Amino acid sequence: MKLSSDLNQTMARFHQLLDVQTNFDIVYHTLTIGGKQALIYFVDGLTKDEVLLRIMQGFASIQPDDMPDSPHGFSKKYVPYGETGLEDEESQILVSLLSGLSCLLIDGYDKCITIDCRTYPARGVEEPEKDKVLRGSRDGFVETLIFNTALIRRRIRDVDFTVEITQAGERSHTDIAICYMKGRVDQELLKTIKERIQSLHVDALTMNQESLAECLYPHKWYNPFPKFRFSERPDTAAASILEGNIIILVDNSPSCMILPSSVFDIIEEADGYYFPPVTGTYLRLSRMTVSLLTLFLTPLWLLLMQNPQWIPDWLQFIQIADEQFVPLIWQLLILEFAIDGLRLAAVNTPSMLTTPLSVIAGIVLGEYSVKSGWFNSETMLYMAFVTIANYSQASFEMGYALKFMRVILLVLTSLFNLWGFIAGTVLCVCAVAFNKTIAGKSYIYPLIPFSWSECKKRFFRGRLPHK
Repeated sequence: MKLSSDLNQTMARFHQLLDVQTNFDIVYHTLTIGGKQALIYFVDGLTKDEVLLRIMQGFASIQPDDMPDSPHGFSKKYVPYGETGLEDEESQILVSLLSGLSCLLIDGYDKCITIDCRTYPARGVEEPEKDKVLRGSRDGFVETLIFNTALIRRRIRDVDFTVEITQAGERSHTDIAICYMKGRVDQELLKTIKERIQSLHVDALTMNQESLAECLYPHKWYNPFPKFRFSERPDTAAASILEGNIIILVDNSPSCMILPSSVFDIIEEADGYYFPPVTGTYLRLSRMTVSLLTLFLTPLWLLLMQNPQWIPDWLQFIQIADEQFVPLIWQLLILEFAIDGLRLAAVNTPSMLTTPLSVIAGIVLGEYSVKSGWFNSETMLYMAFVTIANYSQASFEMGYALKFMRVILLVLTSLFNLWGFIAGTVLCVCAVAFNKTIAGKSYIYPLIPFSWSECKKRFFRGRLPHK
């Protein structure tokens, strides 16, 4: 619906839509500008009060003869602060107002003047808890979108770096920023992403990026391996953009989505680039090896325990020394779920109680659980390694994907012995090999299709190219 030039009619309409008598944080202020009645709306808490006060004080000195004939002329002459805009659609004016913009309505003008003097509650830019590095930048994304785009823009000072803004959610109207480099990005993928975002019909992105990810890639939900890489580090986002990837930032989320992402992209970390090539290569190969161990260590140990005659003499020490009261498969499965329970408990534990509860959990679930006969010490040892090794890579999604595959391997190995282990291994390989990125490319490129030059880049940290 178009905006009326009659201020009284517009005010009655907006007062009804915004329910200003009930919503205490929707503030309106009537004033006179150049002999004309005017009205300004803003959201308390999302506006810089000092800036808005100065703008309103400037309006008081405008004389009737100085009033321009059009809202464009008025905004150009008398609204010098920051970003201003003109809107004539009621729905867009309401979205702008509820996004934090101040909306100025003047009698006789058929357009609303929006003034961007907003401010958002935000925490300080600090290093992410999950994506920490031994050396490098200590800043991280926050929940405010404009701060996150500024952190990337600070690192890429190039005219080809593009940040497009759009919205999704019929109720939330959540801001979404699409960042990419012109000339390097896959134009077909970029077009597809834009079309999918614009065609979204959801009430709100209640889970921020996870809601958006599920809408962008609704297929093959049963494959646990992640299709997107998430990062809270602006240096990682900037490097991905320069490599030709697309970064998606969602307002109220302190992380970015990197796409397309293969399995090698997801397990990659910034630490590999903040050290010399030899050290970076060692860290990269170590992370890949540890990830494979988290998947195969306990199923392989279970297979050997079921077939002790296969154990060579130099590995005889891995056999269980004490009597078993609970079958090994049940010990391993119980510990798999118990570890997740402890992880959830740690997330919800007040920080002042984290240390004492960790000590209690270590004593009770460690020493006493072995003495009681529920678990053997060897089982506790291997599950402790798997649990700690899961934190060797930053992706929670990849960690849980490996966990699900490991549980399937354990169950199949327990039921069908060697053939079960082989079947589980084939299932894991197929889940990775037949997976696709959001761009439709191979999930394990450059292994399939094979490219030796790209393989060297994935497995070995080379020197930065220079001209």
